[in-house]
Amino acid sequence: MTALYIATLGCPKNVVDSRHLLESFVSESFVAVEAPQDADVILVNTCGFIKEAKEESISEILELARLKSSSGRDMKKLLVFGCLAQRYMDELLKEIPEIDGIWGVGQERAIIEYCMNLKKQPDVRNQRSAVRYHKPKNTGCEAASSFAYLKIAEGCDKKCTFCVIPSIRGKFRSVPRESILEEARAHVRSGVKELILVAQDITNYGKEWKDYGLLSLLRDMASIEGDFRIRLLYLYPTGITNELLNFISADAKICNYLDVPLQHSEDRLLRLMGRRGTRKEYTRLIRTIRRKIPGVTLRTTFIVGFPSETEEDFRGLVDFIEEMRFERLGIFMFSKEEGTPSAKLQEQIPEKVKKRRLEEIMDRQAAISLEMNRELVGKRFRAIIDEVDKNVIIGRLCSHAPDIDGVVIIDNLPVRHMHTRGGAGGARCRKSEIKVGEFVTVEIVDAYDYDVKGILVED
Repeated sequence: MTALYIATLGCPKNVVDSRHLLESFVSESFVAVEAPQDADVILVNTCGFIKEAKEESISEILELARLKSSSGRDMKKLLVFGCLAQRYMDELLKEIPEIDGIWGVGQERAIIEYCMNLKKQPDVRNQRSAVRYHKPKNTGCEAASSFAYLKIAEGCDKKCTFCVIPSIRGKFRSVPRESILEEARAHVRSGVKELILVAQDITNYGKEWKDYGLLSLLRDMASIEGDFRIRLLYLYPTGITNELLNFISADAKICNYLDVPLQHSEDRLLRLMGRRGTRKEYTRLIRTIRRKIPGVTLRTTFIVGFPSETEEDFRGLVDFIEEMRFERLGIFMFSKEEGTPSAKLQEQIPEKVKKRRLEEIMDRQAAISLEMNRELVGKRFRAIIDEVDKNVIIGRLCSHAPDIDGVVIIDNLPVRHMHTRGGAGGARCRKSEIKVGEFVTVEIVDAYDYDVKGILVED
């Protein structure tokens, strides 16, 4: 049987693509392995979004190419696919001759067919992208996890001048509701406790249909039986409706957490970026969200160093961040991407200026985050467990998205050493074994810049 290994770079949408591909391979009697040195076929799912992501993908390919060359196994193949491959097929093949096959996005079937008959290699240079939707399978090839990403759409129709996604992944296409709901039910049956909806813009879901959109999908997902929660990532700000906010606030299964990338606060820069909305509209939206969803966690991202961004523009962004006090915030330096309108703009900002601006905002955001985390001390929350070892347990509150936010650190001490309160009749930690994917109640006892520390208490 042929053993394969998949390395995945980039965003959660790539994680979903790799998982679906792996499930398809296992259904064709391939064997998934956890280490590339044990594989006959090594696949790399690449990211080509910004400079840093491209560099990371290329570094991973080169490292695996060296492994392939040093293995002494003629059978071992190195295959590359995904966003970076879509953009730079010819360049990658020329510069890294160890690559045996390369595909863009949406070519899962072609990759599988190549691997099923390695002696008959098709011409893969000019394959067109296509969307394929997969039924989930219980493959048994994934490690236990508390969460799973569900990609509910592919591509994007927005015209952000800095973004290459539409040119790579094409126009926005919603995944059929039946496929999403079937996958969601399968994850819940397998024990997953958090379903994370991702797309380039989930607020645009269902644009092809008259009577079924994101709100309808959330109603159907929330009606699935089981103890689990739903998290929403990447909502375009002008696509957020009062009806959506009201539903999130009212339904206990939806995390009070919204990821709303704003990219900037100043109107002139927003227009240059091709973004919809203004500073005034964004301010009104944020206040509306916080009014309708008490205790909501808001995450956003901004770009510093966009062409022609002045110190006045930057100071306006800093003031906006100070005023809005986002619970979570990510900062990117502008990346001059070939083929985007912003790459042709005049007044490109020097790298050292971009870096200074990024560091200033991140320093300020760390202080804001610490202040907010300190407000949690003494309070109790429901947490989901992500990792367990003999010394420590790592969990997440509803305010923590995996991989991008902080965590709650829980001492995994013998029960006799664990915290009690209220005397003999007070709450205390339970003795039962804590497992990945379990919901527990924690009391926050300390705060750091991005993480918090907690102790287990009885429900």
